Amino acid sequence: MNLETEERGSATILRVQESRIDAHSAADLKVAIAGLVAARRNILVDLSRVEFMDSSGLSALISGLKAANALGGSVKLSGLRPHVKSIFELTRLHRVFEIFSEVDEAAQSFNEVKGAP
Repeated sequence: MNLETEERGSATILRVQESRIDAHSAADLKVAIAGLVAARRNILVDLSRVEFMDSSGLSALISGLKAANALGGSVKLSGLRPHVKSIFELTRLHRVFEIFSEVDEAAQSFNEVKGAP
């Protein structure tokens, strides 16, 4: 799986450079997120190039979110295309993940103090 990372503030942006996240590629995504969570805790997964995701892709993201939460961090998502967004809505995972339209907005959200005006 083709992935790129960028450090920005207190977060690491993980850009998925593939059009599909399925059973074939989800394991690579899961390993990548786990490694980043262990090192940085706050991960932003940019899914703007992903046009298709199946349940194994969702599972990889959920696994990363659980690991990050256990360490006091988080996994946030950005750039969901319509088909991928509908999967999150159908499974109600849009209520579990913080989802942003743009990478910049999502990256900034890691730097905001919770409870601040």
